[in-house]
Amino acid sequence: MARSVWVDREECISCGLCVSLLPEVFRFEGGKSDAYAPTGAPEEKIQECVDGCPVGAIHWKD
Repeated sequence: MARSVWVDREECISCGLCVSLLPEVFRFEGGKSDAYAPTGAPEEKIQECVDGCPVGAIHWKD
């Protein structure tokens, strides 16, 4: 089963990195990032966004 990702919208600073890297997974909703398709890309690509988020707002669901 594929892992699923989520964005802590209270931590998100709307930098747009995740949205620009993986628009098939992330989009802006109400000015903050949202993982509208949390399994919409290979885990390796999503991990790049998890690792690259400057405030650590992107997380894997347990």
